[in-house]
Amino acid sequence: MVSRQENNTQRIAAMDEEAARLGLKPGMGIADARAMHPGIEVVAEEAKADRRLLEALADWCDRYTPLVALDGAEGLFLDVTGCVHLFGGEEAMLAGMLERFSEQGFRVRAGLASTPGAAWAAARFSATGTILQEGDERSFLENLPLAALRIEARTISGLESVGLRAIGMILTAPRAPLARRFGSLLLLRLDQALGEIEESISPRLPVAALSVERHLAEPIGLVEDIERLLLLLSGSLRRDLERRGEGARLFELLLFRVDGAVSRISVGSSLPLREAGPVGRLFHERLVVLGTALEPGYGFDLVRLSAFETARLDMPQADLAGAGNTQGEDIALFADRVRARLGTASVLQPHLAQSHVPERASLFVPFDGGAGPPQPPIAHNPERPLRLFARPEPIEVPLTEVPEGPPRNFRWRRSVHRVARAEGPERISPEWWLTSAPDVEADETKTDKDERETKREAAQKEAVAIETARMTRDYFRVEDTEGHRFWLYREGLYGRKEIVPRWYLQGVSA
Repeated sequence: MVSRQENNTQRIAAMDEEAARLGLKPGMGIADARAMHPGIEVVAEEAKADRRLLEALADWCDRYTPLVALDGAEGLFLDVTGCVHLFGGEEAMLAGMLERFSEQGFRVRAGLASTPGAAWAAARFSATGTILQEGDERSFLENLPLAALRIEARTISGLESVGLRAIGMILTAPRAPLARRFGSLLLLRLDQALGEIEESISPRLPVAALSVERHLAEPIGLVEDIERLLLLLSGSLRRDLERRGEGARLFELLLFRVDGAVSRISVGSSLPLREAGPVGRLFHERLVVLGTALEPGYGFDLVRLSAFETARLDMPQADLAGAGNTQGEDIALFADRVRARLGTASVLQPHLAQSHVPERASLFVPFDGGAGPPQPPIAHNPERPLRLFARPEPIEVPLTEVPEGPPRNFRWRRSVHRVARAEGPERISPEWWLTSAPDVEADETKTDKDERETKREAAQKEAVAIETARMTRDYFRVEDTEGHRFWLYREGLYGRKEIVPRWYLQGVSA
């Protein structure tokens, strides 16, 4: 048996047939069960492990439909609309599904109906494998208990206390008194089960724009076989993309193992792709990285290739020799192959940022093969050193010509450099959003409201002015007596007792 903690009491959450023959029931306290049968074996529930198992089963059910949703902690919803003909009809699909679950060691109950509520009731309160035809929901639900409506136990107890013990009794009862006494959820669940109100299923995973798959009579397990089949699927997907005038930027390969395990392999592309060759090369890099981590077991009997992100793809104009400019495409494909093998952060490209501060003026973003984010306008491009440090390094400046002037000498990395020539300063002020001071309370000595507000505003402006002076930088280009050129700056302005200026080295030119 499996125990669960409920209101500081250990209760039976699940049990096998042997425990049922002993007269035990789910929900019974573990203490009572041990009093009846001291020799029973009890293990604690592992909710996270059960959740992972349910999600693994949901992945396996993707072989029937991409619209799979979790139903609490012990069930699944599958929207098979438009899919049953691929498996020989409703009866054949449901029978095959139950047989496959049984081969994997699971005992499941399943039902099929035109509404999620009716299917839920058929799976739990009728013979497993029950299939309801559209329009039979009312007659099927009439004789079922109230629990088949997916309502709370408190509501069920309230209904039974007034003599309503079956769904058929609710169908003939006045609706307004039921809604006033038991809430609107009761009638909502009833209407959803009957199909009078539509109930949608929210799939746990996004649905691909296009998918192609191949069912295999003989399972495959070699990487070479997977790559050959992948090229065939890419060719089929290419025809669908051509009809739409699109290419795909995100592909996913699903490998369904015979024993129920599912492997998902995704690759991204900087530019829209539809040709089978480039798609196959991207997946080859991913499969090389996976190596032995891709455990085939007894083989894969279903392989599916999906395109999740698509974009408009116009064929480039070729020149008179029949060749087009493919240099950009070759670079993008090379970057995509590197990222497929080493990760998306392995190839970066620089972009300008909205900042005049050198170390914040650019940033590196993942390579996307395009222009990247919009670039800010550059009104002025002053001379900059060949090498900029990622972080400015502090230097010691014992003396300057004038308080606002360049240093006469400075110490950097334990070496003293004597300045022979200097240019500057080039003043760079901080961004205004970095100098906003918090609300400052002025020293109140009068009760007049206008004067208090005036003093508060003045105090805030002074705080902003101090913060701006502290973050303002004056840059100098200097050359020492040995011909080395440096780009250094003083952070902080003189003239305020709250500020102690500091010197830093930003980069070197030679």
